[in-house]
Amino acid sequence: MNELELVDALRAIVGAAHVDAGADVRAEDTHDESLTGEPVTPVAVVRPSTTGEVSRLLSLADSALLPVVARGSGTGLSGGARPVAGGIVVCFDRMDRILEIDEQNHVTAVQPGVTLRELDDALRPFGLVYPVYPGEMGSSIGGNVATNAGGMRAVRYGVTRHHVLGLEVVLAGGQVLRTGGKFVKSSSGYDLTQLVLGSEGTLALVTEVTVKLAPRLVHNATLLAPFPTMELIGSAVAPILSGGVTPLILEYLDALAMGGIVREAGLELGVPDEVRESAAAYLVVVLESSRAERLEQDTEATARLLGRLGALEVYVLPPTAGADLIVARERAFFAAKAMGVDDIVDTVVPRAEIPAFLEQAARLAAEHQAIVSGCGHVGDGNVHLSIFQPDAARRHELLEAIFRAARDHGGAISGEHGIGTEKQPYWLELEDPVNIGLMRRIKAAFDPNGILGPDRLLDGQVSAGSTPRSRSRAAE
Repeated sequence: MNELELVDALRAIVGAAHVDAGADVRAEDTHDESLTGEPVTPVAVVRPSTTGEVSRLLSLADSALLPVVARGSGTGLSGGARPVAGGIVVCFDRMDRILEIDEQNHVTAVQPGVTLRELDDALRPFGLVYPVYPGEMGSSIGGNVATNAGGMRAVRYGVTRHHVLGLEVVLAGGQVLRTGGKFVKSSSGYDLTQLVLGSEGTLALVTEVTVKLAPRLVHNATLLAPFPTMELIGSAVAPILSGGVTPLILEYLDALAMGGIVREAGLELGVPDEVRESAAAYLVVVLESSRAERLEQDTEATARLLGRLGALEVYVLPPTAGADLIVARERAFFAAKAMGVDDIVDTVVPRAEIPAFLEQAARLAAEHQAIVSGCGHVGDGNVHLSIFQPDAARRHELLEAIFRAARDHGGAISGEHGIGTEKQPYWLELEDPVNIGLMRRIKAAFDPNGILGPDRLLDGQVSAGSTPRSRSRAAE
């Protein structure tokens, strides 16, 4: 099948208006938000509207040995949605329907192209919320499932994995599979739902997601606490989480990161110059409650605790300023991008290890003539580092050293962004070979011909005993 025949076959499945090929491929569909890696133009970008169309697309792709990359909103930071030359992109922006909101069971079923903002707006009238907020409300539910997205609210509500109850997926050959359901527990065989979660589009394409919801709490307060050292912030986390009040958000920002988001967003937080000059880092604590009086009590208790734990001051921000600070923190990536950042990493370590890990990261940055600035979800150990080192070779050595340090501190390369194409070489080198071998065998069971998400997460090497057909030159 040559390229023209392939494009005609794709158009026969989804309609000519929903296939972009050649010069018609949009620039935004050739990359995601990763700062490294060049854009790639695929043979075609295909926009299905039903599970049946996805099934037919994958059946065709598997027969032609055509590489397939799934795309949601393209907000990922690891190259996971970057196309493969000679392959196709299956973009889910037309599969954007909220299929059901079940008030009695506190669940909703959605198609993968639904964004977090669209879902939040739909749930608000019901007094419910899907509480996973990875920092970009324009991100899609399907993309969140692919990377097991987390975000600032993970300290209270957990990550995507803790909320997905069931999936509808299409396997590489076109078979449709449903996993899980509206129930919250099961001891019936392997948990295929959890296996697909975080697999970055390499095992199956998700066409429907069932997630559990939480009551929407309407009262909240934001506390800002500057600290003289990062060590004091690290030692404050356990007492805060043991104090009887579970924060909605527990974030740290070093002085450079805070300065960047304040400038980018034009914030006025009321922190005096003398305090700002003494602060090495800031702790941001957001509390929420269903009752105003309970929130007031929790805020006062938390402010007193922060003072005892070494905060220079504790500021209870006015509601508007507090909301603006959280929005600015969610957009920290764009603030770093405006400052000329060269890469972003999202390592995760046990939260008690954060101060030691950050101290080591600073030493490594100095050794590699780089600047490293950090912020992150200190409540669950997820550290985001902005890397300023334009020399690609030096930056590669620094990233390898930082990832190795995270592993040595009991952590992992990625806490929520995923491995994609950009972190894959580091992960394959540092991960336990036994784990990699098992993952290769799982990949081969789901996708024997290796058409789904090639060259991301795992490389093209297959497990022993698995012999996929030679990839054809279908698009040539």
